[in-house]
Amino acid sequence: MLKMAVVGKDVSRSLSPKMHKFIVEHMGESCTYDAISLSPETFGEKIEEILSGYDFVNVTIPFKLDVMKHLKRVEGDAKVFGAVNTVCAKERVGYNTDGVGFMLSLACNGVDMRGRKALVVGTGGVGRSVIYKLAEAGASVFATEKSSERLKEVWDEFGCFTPLAAAEPDDYDLVLNCTGVGMHKSVGMSPVGAELLCRCDTAYDLIYEPKQSEFLRIAESCGKKTINGEGMLFYQAYYADCIFLGRTPDEREAKRLFDAYTEEL
Repeated sequence: MLKMAVVGKDVSRSLSPKMHKFIVEHMGESCTYDAISLSPETFGEKIEEILSGYDFVNVTIPFKLDVMKHLKRVEGDAKVFGAVNTVCAKERVGYNTDGVGFMLSLACNGVDMRGRKALVVGTGGVGRSVIYKLAEAGASVFATEKSSERLKEVWDEFGCFTPLAAAEPDDYDLVLNCTGVGMHKSVGMSPVGAELLCRCDTAYDLIYEPKQSEFLRIAESCGKKTINGEGMLFYQAYYADCIFLGRTPDEREAKRLFDAYTEEL
């Protein structure tokens, strides 16, 4: 039986245990899956023990960069993003499946961004991967961030998007909320308003709890297509489990598993 876990600052309400167990078991394996919350102060001390005691570890906010110094190497998108969310613990090898999970969630919702215009609000860990993957897919990407310093750092790193000082209304095909605004203590708040969302085609919020954030509620009231972050979370988990189990990802299988998973909820 595989021993797996997710590590983050507060993963007490994480959907990862349920999702990964569902995926792994449907792939014909069995596993235990723990949720381990760590403080930033104890991460360095505890992560070595965790990596030694588990087969596979998923890493979430705010440790996707910190974990890298405990690994022997990183592969794929982790090299590009400089962040890891998936670790083969025994080999100490890290990967990042956020970007591919995001792109699959778009595809499964019938959103093709080639030649289209996207606004990314928030350029933190996931925002960075979203920007890169959208540009790689042929989209014209614009991004805004409350920290001008962080926005400049991401532009200096990738240079594949247009940085904006503020999220002004424009005709975007896709507007993405990659901030934490709308969850926890900010439930009922949105990082942008109706004047912007009513001019887009699709609004995508990476938040998955609550299922309909204020950002999505506003967009829906404007008659826009809306997507929440549950699909991305599931698909990045699917890609991670394919890495763990040495399987070749299959988009049709991923969509079939996600549909079955949501039916069980």
